[in-house]
Amino acid sequence: MDKIVDLRSDTVTRPSPGMKKAMLEAELGDDVFGDDPTVNRLQARAAEIFGFEAGLLFPSGTQSNLAALMSHCQRGDEVILGMEAHSYRYEAGGAAVLGSIQPQAIANRPDGSLDLAEVEAAIKPDDPHFAKTRLLALENTISGRVIKRDYLEQAIGLAKRRNLGTHLDGARICNAAVALRTSVKELCAGFDSVSACLSKGLGAPAGTVLLGNSSLIQKARRARKILGGAMRQAGVIAAAGLYALENNVDRLSADHENAARLAAGLSELGLAVEHHTNMVFVQVERPQELAAHLRENGVLVLPGVRMRLVTHLDVDTAGIERVLGACRGFFAGAAPRAARAR
Repeated sequence: MDKIVDLRSDTVTRPSPGMKKAMLEAELGDDVFGDDPTVNRLQARAAEIFGFEAGLLFPSGTQSNLAALMSHCQRGDEVILGMEAHSYRYEAGGAAVLGSIQPQAIANRPDGSLDLAEVEAAIKPDDPHFAKTRLLALENTISGRVIKRDYLEQAIGLAKRRNLGTHLDGARICNAAVALRTSVKELCAGFDSVSACLSKGLGAPAGTVLLGNSSLIQKARRARKILGGAMRQAGVIAAAGLYALENNVDRLSADHENAARLAAGLSELGLAVEHHTNMVFVQVERPQELAAHLRENGVLVLPGVRMRLVTHLDVDTAGIERVLGACRGFFAGAAPRAARAR
C-alpha cells in the first residue's frame, strides 16, 4: 500500500531530507547558559520576521502560551479569552493550575472572533471582590478560521484603552498570513506577545517561539525554567525551526488548496462541510465506522460527529484523491446497509 494519508493534524509531519540535514549539521551549545548559536539564530530570526524585539524557544506551544500568560499576569489576575481558545480548552487548565490565573471565557462568534462589547463588559472594576483583569488573549487562526487585521487592530485598541496586555496564540499565524496574502509582521503588529508554532503546518518536529519585548521575554525565560522547558543542546530543534521558517511558509497555500479540493469532493457526496485554510470539518453520522473504513484504506482521521480533517506538507493531491475515493466507497455502501437494516 502507498504511504499513509494522515489527516489527524498538521503536527504529524516528518522532517524532510533538507530539514534533517540542517538538524544533523546544527552548531550546538548549552541554551540554558544562552550559548547555543543555532537557538540564538532562530530566536533572532523569528523576532525579525514577526516584528518583535526578542524571541524565546519553547519545546511546545502549550508551554509557550502558559509562560506568556504567566509573564503578563500575577497570581489571582485574570485573562479574557474565547471559549474555543486553545489556551482555555485544550491546554489542561494550565493557566489556572500552574499560573493561578483566572480565565474569563467569552463565546467565540461564528468567524472565531470575540464580540468586543462583550470583552469590554467582562473587564472587572478595580474592586477587591474581583480578580484583576490584566490580559486579552486572542488566537489566529482559530479552528482554521482567519481573523483579519482590522478586527485585530480594534481589539488591540480596546486593550490599550483599558490598560490590558495583549497576547496572540499564533500557532498557525503563518496560515493566516498566507491566506490573507500579507506578512506575519503585519498581522502581529501591536500585540505585546505572540506564540508561533514551528511544528503545526511548518513541518518541524517540535518547537514554538514566543515573541515580545526584552522585558517580557526575560520574564518568560524564568517561567520556562519553572515549567521545565529549558533545554541544553536545543540547536538540533532550533535548526529544524529555522529551516521551517525559511522554506515552509509560502508553500502553506498548497495545503489550503488541498483542503479546498477535499471539501469540494466531500460536498459532492452530499455531506455538510466547512472549510477554513488547511482544515475541513464534515458532519458524519457514523464516525467510528467511517474512521475504521478509512484506516483500512490507508487514511487516518480522528473520529467525531463533526470530523476535523487537516492537510499539511505530507499530504499531496494524490493523497486527497485517495481520501475521496475511500469516502465514496464508504458512502456508496451506506444506503444498501441502511435498507437491509429496515
